[in-house]
Amino acid sequence: MIELKNLNVKFGGVVALDDISATFSAPVSGIIGPNGAGKTTTMNVISGFLASSGKISFEGEDITALTAYQRTRWGLRRSFQHEQIADDLSVRDNLRVILDGISGGASEKRADLNRALKFIDFSQRGDTLAASLNSYERRLVDIARCLVGRPKVIMFDEPCGGLTQEETTHLGDLILQIGELTGAITLVIDHDVELIKRICTQTLVIDFGKRIAFGETAKVLEDPKVQAAYLGIEEVA
Repeated sequence: MIELKNLNVKFGGVVALDDISATFSAPVSGIIGPNGAGKTTTMNVISGFLASSGKISFEGEDITALTAYQRTRWGLRRSFQHEQIADDLSVRDNLRVILDGISGGASEKRADLNRALKFIDFSQRGDTLAASLNSYERRLVDIARCLVGRPKVIMFDEPCGGLTQEETTHLGDLILQIGELTGAITLVIDHDVELIKRICTQTLVIDFGKRIAFGETAKVLEDPKVQAAYLGIEEVA
């Protein structure tokens, strides 16, 4: 369980997050909202990239004071809207750099790395140079980077952006298996409502930096306020 309590972020006179609170207890949960609503800002706060008031805790452990690199060592992983793959490294080495700053023995890390490669079906392609991968394969490697080093919380920011429907379906299937593989809680931002509906048990909806709905995904997506703000359906008074 990861709990966000009264998160507030301001950029000068602009309120980016306004008292955001939510408790995510499902294996996979979503964060949705219109462009500029504050979704990525929320992830940046959880990641430790942005300072905020409020509190972030995991299973009752307060991680608010941890810096970004300390949260990585603690067990927080994330991907970004644009994958972070080093072209001049092999697939295996792209995963290995994540493990460099994580405690553990060489054999444990090797097994961890091989498990992540197997998960994305790259067991025989670990030595492939990243520069030769297509966009979907790069996204798979980016996700695999989040699976190593005993993660506790994994966050994906629009992981299916630019993918075909078949690729999106496959990626959604993989995300659904992450909890069983790692034991981590996964948070997903994506504009694909059908994907969110299929893989996310809980969903937080943000608009203009404010929480407008949170709860079971199916019920949240039926909320008139959510439909008005996010789905473009006029709210009936």
